Amino acid sequence: MAKCAICDKSRQTGHRISINRSQVSRRANKTWKANVKKVKIVENGTVKSIYICTRCLRANKVTRAI
Repeated sequence: MAKCAICDKSRQTGHRISINRSQVSRRANKTWKANVKKVKIVENGTVKSIYICTRCLRANKVTRAI
C-alpha cells in the first residue's frame, strides 16, 4: 500500500463493531486505506512521480506538472 510522500498518511486499522441491543456483540478487524493518488510534480526543475493523498493535493502543497 502506498503512503503519502507529504504527510506520511497510510492505512489505519481498527474494529468494525456490530451493535445489538445496545451492547457490542461482535468485533471484526477492519482496514481503512488512505485516498492516495500517483501524480507528477515539479521539484527543482525536474518532473518526478510521487504518491500523494487527496487532502494534500487539494491544499496545493505541491506543484503539479502539466
